[in-house]
Amino acid sequence: MEFTDVLHGHRSIREYEDKEVSQEILDQILDAGIRASSSGNMQSYSIIVTKDKEIRKKLYSAHMEQSMVVDAPILLTFCTDFNRMRKWLTLNDAPVHFDNFMSFMIGAIDATLASQNCALAAENAGLGICYMGSTLANCNQIGEILNLPPNVVPIVGYSLGYPKENPALRDRLPRHGLVHYEQYKDYTDEEILEIYKERDQKGWQRYMDVPKLKEMTERLGLKNLAQIYTIAKYTQESHHEYSQTVLDYLEKQNFMNNK
Repeated sequence: MEFTDVLHGHRSIREYEDKEVSQEILDQILDAGIRASSSGNMQSYSIIVTKDKEIRKKLYSAHMEQSMVVDAPILLTFCTDFNRMRKWLTLNDAPVHFDNFMSFMIGAIDATLASQNCALAAENAGLGICYMGSTLANCNQIGEILNLPPNVVPIVGYSLGYPKENPALRDRLPRHGLVHYEQYKDYTDEEILEIYKERDQKGWQRYMDVPKLKEMTERLGLKNLAQIYTIAKYTQESHHEYSQTVLDYLEKQNFMNNK
């Protein structure tokens, strides 16, 4: 595929063919991830490839019962990982730290960069993916299932396999609503309404076109896409709960030694 077609053709794939991904193609995908940019070239991440059906069944609940967890042949989980580096430091009589929040963020960025390289390589090879926010939201459950040691935290993950569907492209905010030149330029109310105009229309229509989502929207008395996002999908209560889960897990995994 042309690279621009890969970049502009991304779709989240939730339905997969019953077809294995060859080790050769998987290795090409993983090698693309390993070539991603990395802070200080520390490569402070690990990639966990999960094919085993029994493990994926365990992950199904932690991933909020999303069907692609068990339907796709592979799950990839990208983790902040300073466990490996801390062991290397110990073996070389170097100070052992990287046990603080900044280290976590460095690893999280490295893991995310690697994940997107892998995603592009996968789509270029004709495979599909679907990122799952549940990877971070339920990092404690996923970490336990994947047997993660201290200083390792799951950040992003996605299903991987051959698509069984070809969903329409999802809308994006216009470039001028996302890109700032030289310095950040805050938005007027009029600019916000213009930037989100198409998003409001297409996003709302998507909910109206799916009977289950339309029923939910009507039952909750929601009037626009903004209300769907904050009352139905991403409530303040849920974000507080997930935030505490992540903070507690970071402490358990030895990333909160900030004194």
